[in-house]
Amino acid sequence: MAYNIKELATRPERFTGGHRMCAGCGAPVAVRAILRALKPEDRAVVGVATGCLEVSSCIYPYTAWKDSFIHSAFENAAATVSGAEAAYRVLKKKGKVQGEFKFIAFGGDGGTYDIGLQSLSGAMERGHNMVYVCYDNGAYMNTGIQRSSATPLYADTTTSPQGKVLPGKMQPRKDLTEVMVAHGIPYVAQTAFITPNLKDLIEKAEKALYTDGPAFLNVLAPCPRGWRYETSKLIEISKLAVDTCFWPLYEVVNGQYRLTYKPKEKLPVVEFLKTQGRFRHLFKKGNEHLIEQIQQEVDRRWERLLELCGEK
Repeated sequence: MAYNIKELATRPERFTGGHRMCAGCGAPVAVRAILRALKPEDRAVVGVATGCLEVSSCIYPYTAWKDSFIHSAFENAAATVSGAEAAYRVLKKKGKVQGEFKFIAFGGDGGTYDIGLQSLSGAMERGHNMVYVCYDNGAYMNTGIQRSSATPLYADTTTSPQGKVLPGKMQPRKDLTEVMVAHGIPYVAQTAFITPNLKDLIEKAEKALYTDGPAFLNVLAPCPRGWRYETSKLIEISKLAVDTCFWPLYEVVNGQYRLTYKPKEKLPVVEFLKTQGRFRHLFKKGNEHLIEQIQQEVDRRWERLLELCGEK
């Protein structure tokens, strides 16, 4: 679907200003875009796991959310929202609820890849009609920039510090998008907020929201504090993540893979790495092999994805 940006701008603002998210953070930008994919007449029930998004957007007695909002613990956002969805189906069947509601859970990578994986897996396996959105910033940013299983190879965090002994996190990041595909759910997509027209993010958000059954979106959400970049560089860094194929854009509809963006020129991953302080140590003399290992991992995953999408 071709989106008219002017028309989208007239839709109701469901995530308002006044929250305390950091300037240059990818999470609130992604949330606003995803909620704009809702039809104006539809309402939503939003659940958010404890994390940056929750603690900064719902500080009692104020909230930035215009739809019904539930604060969940770190580990159970998917369970909470799936319970609300189940109750809605029963109440609607009894005629006690009118209108259409969409059920959306948001969680960071800490509350999704790690602590919340069990409840997420359960909600997807049970087949609840809901969307789970992971805003992936690659670490436990809210509690002090500790490594998560989404943290990239050799990134510097407070619990995987680079130094004389180790060069940062020693493991490649978990591919959670593929873990969700393995659940056999109707819609899974990986996306990012990139210019010029937000087409990829908004189209995938609409597909997820209006899919009958469980859907999962993994959205790149750069963090200026944890990644250590200037706040004005948010869009530039997101675009580099995509153009280096560090963060490919694709969707899986009923098991069928489709690449939604293929760079005209695949950039070397060093172009993405050099924009961030968390990788600064990789550019010291003698560490060239570490960058090459990251490139090899990116290339391996990209080639596999091309095969799955029938692009080779």
